[in-house]
Amino acid sequence: MNRKQSNRDILTELFFRLLPYQILLSVISAVNGIVDSLYASNALGKTAMSAIGLYGPFNHFFYAMSILLVAGSQILYGRYVSRERERVHGLFSTDMIFSAVISALAAVLLTLMATTGVTGRMASNPEDLKQLNVYIYGQAIGIPALVLGQQLFAFLSLENQTKRTMIASIACFLSHIVFNHLFVVILPLGIFGLGLSTSLANWLFFFIQAWFYISKKSEWRFSLKSLSLQEGGQILVLGYPGAIARFMEMFRCLIVNGLIQRYVGSDGLSAFAASNSVMSIFWAVPFGMVAVSRMLFSISIGEEDRRSLIDSMRIALTKGQLLLLAVVAFLILTAEPATRLFYRDPADEVFRMTVMGLRILPLCMPLAQISVHFTSYAQNIGRKKLAVVLPIIDGMVGVVVCSFVLIPLMKMNGLYIANVLNGVICCLVIVVSAWIALKRFPRSLEDLMVIPEDFGAADDERIDITVRDMDQALDVSRQVMDFCTLRGIDRRRAFFAGLCMEEMAGNIITHGFPKDEKENAIDIRVVHRGDEIILQLRDNCVAFNPSERFKPTEPQEAGKDVGIRLVYSIAGEVSYQNLLGLNVLTIRI
Repeated sequence: MNRKQSNRDILTELFFRLLPYQILLSVISAVNGIVDSLYASNALGKTAMSAIGLYGPFNHFFYAMSILLVAGSQILYGRYVSRERERVHGLFSTDMIFSAVISALAAVLLTLMATTGVTGRMASNPEDLKQLNVYIYGQAIGIPALVLGQQLFAFLSLENQTKRTMIASIACFLSHIVFNHLFVVILPLGIFGLGLSTSLANWLFFFIQAWFYISKKSEWRFSLKSLSLQEGGQILVLGYPGAIARFMEMFRCLIVNGLIQRYVGSDGLSAFAASNSVMSIFWAVPFGMVAVSRMLFSISIGEEDRRSLIDSMRIALTKGQLLLLAVVAFLILTAEPATRLFYRDPADEVFRMTVMGLRILPLCMPLAQISVHFTSYAQNIGRKKLAVVLPIIDGMVGVVVCSFVLIPLMKMNGLYIANVLNGVICCLVIVVSAWIALKRFPRSLEDLMVIPEDFGAADDERIDITVRDMDQALDVSRQVMDFCTLRGIDRRRAFFAGLCMEEMAGNIITHGFPKDEKENAIDIRVVHRGDEIILQLRDNCVAFNPSERFKPTEPQEAGKDVGIRLVYSIAGEVSYQNLLGLNVLTIRI
């Protein structure tokens, strides 16, 4: 198996191992929304459903706020973790403080909007407006917990604490159901009870995750002294392109809700709210994919690993798309049963509109997945124009323009089709953008990505080797020495480089491979730049930090791990990190 395929296999395993947990993060607000919708439609009626639909723009706003902070901090994490690992402590603290302050201010502002009547412009029906304002009061209590919880989820994922994030997600889901039943059915708090249930579930989600940091078990520590306004500014600057689409969706919702009220009426709002409640659960799949890819992109760019960067995108747009197509087929086939969760009379117009929404809207998901991945990539690599233009079109312009034309002609079906056409427009923007940058039509994925020519080591500056057994490990020394000789490196350093690689590869095979039942591999990269030789080993075995064996703690251990201590004595610098569950050892000679 060649190195390209091996690298892709390791990244594919990592992608699908992380994906379920990232889907959980995306699904939390969606599950809360659908639970609220079920209780609203079955216990409170259509007016409550309309109020939930009217609250949609605020949901997009708070999700955008979270994405802005998560994306900015993850990009900086990718830059720091390889070379300036200590700076991650300050990054974590700054992100959490900024998130707390911004989300608290947003909660206060939203409450004031409901109290002073500013929300009156969002609803033409007085009863819908009354229900919306009461719902806002309940939701505002949990906004800081929602934003902070998503930041913690992102950092816990980077620390490979996936079990804790799963426990927090399940607890959030179950508690939300319990709270809704308590506040809506047992204690008749109405739509305020729906909002309050979401808030309390979000606080539980936050505290379960925060305990890991409070108990001081984490690698990254929170400290008020680590607050950096400059770093906070960087988080916002780097993160805003990824959040633009979500902010644009807030305005899109306001415009689309106005068009629905004008051309369709309250039944249209109720149908759209029900369709979106179901769709929001499944939107967690592409959003989870882009969350994983964002982490892989940031680390690949931080390490200037061109091959891993391309492979990460390829995995998302091939195997990820296959999974998404299965989701689309499921949604279309189950459109009627899903509609019956909200409305039981097939003769009711709102029933028919909801069914059509669940048959047409899923078609936009594969196209949207392509768009959000290229937005995230452009944001990470520094393609600023595409990182801004694409989410503006995706988040608002495409849907709004098509809706203005199609809703008057086709009513709700026009809105559903407008979402699909929006995906087509975004894909065309990606192609045209690459065409302009390359000055020729893009013919491959690498062309579409328009990776800067000076990014990463050139082919003649690096060698890539895959090791799967001890025989291959023993041959590594020869391959590395031959590469060094071709690069004009002196024989002494060439010998040391080969020896280091052979020793460490052999150590991983001996101690790491037998500890699990999966097919293991070591990806080795040797880069010669300037006067420095950089050796990197990446494997998917159990976590193992060789620095822990560098110095024997007891006299009887002096004869053990001689190879590891030899490498540390030869190398100018040895650094180990466990990145998203992969062991990454970097040796500089």
